[in-house]
Amino acid sequence: MKIALIGNGAIAKLVAQFCAQQQKLEVVAALGLPTDTVSVGDYPLVRTLPEMLRFKPALVVECAGHSAVAAYAGPVLAEGLDFIIVSTGSLADEALWNAVKAAADTSTGRVKLVAGALPGVDALASGKLAGLSKVTLRSSKPPRAWKGTPAEQTHNLDAIAAPTVIFSGNARQAALTFPKNANVAATAALAGLGFEATTVQLVADPGVTQNVHHLEAEGAFGRLNLRIEANPSPDNPKTSHMAALSIMRLLQNEAAPIVI
Repeated sequence: MKIALIGNGAIAKLVAQFCAQQQKLEVVAALGLPTDTVSVGDYPLVRTLPEMLRFKPALVVECAGHSAVAAYAGPVLAEGLDFIIVSTGSLADEALWNAVKAAADTSTGRVKLVAGALPGVDALASGKLAGLSKVTLRSSKPPRAWKGTPAEQTHNLDAIAAPTVIFSGNARQAALTFPKNANVAATAALAGLGFEATTVQLVADPGVTQNVHHLEAEGAFGRLNLRIEANPSPDNPKTSHMAALSIMRLLQNEAAPIVI
């Protein structure tokens, strides 16, 4: 299966390494930024979508951030190709969500959202079928992981000595305010009660070395209480290694005769 990547960073590198070890998966090209000079994988780095499409991928994987979803979801779907999104937080933008949905509705391709570092997406989405009454997510990361975010304007991250809530609100607010840190909030919302009804807390915790996500849900199915302590990506502490691993799993299932 021929795969094209949008992105040339830490996640793309890990996905490329994985695909290189698989018999049925081949990354044929990646669409990079103008500032990118060297491909992170053993495939060409291109500058435009038409260039990328000339390699005839069967599907396209976004691993480049919110702006990449906005720029390329529609055009890729218009080509009839599946579009895999890791930056699910981008879909908290209601206008973009409506545009992506409209493009998918008229395409032979489909939009596929990866679970990322969120635990229990299958259970949450299954529970939704019976009716959910409550979904909450508390995400804790080391203070340094919040650098370069709006938290720097409200907190002295270098001085934090105890777990400190740097954001409390709904999933839409979290995903739009912290686009590089709160994709899990958007994923929980999309799998469960929606953006406004999903409660989110973001925490800077000097006592953790991993990205810790605690998901709770209640509904007709019963109660769900899951916690994951995810190692950060080797090259980017703002995201979890699980973000890349969830893409790998989806791609593996795309090529597998048996899927779980």
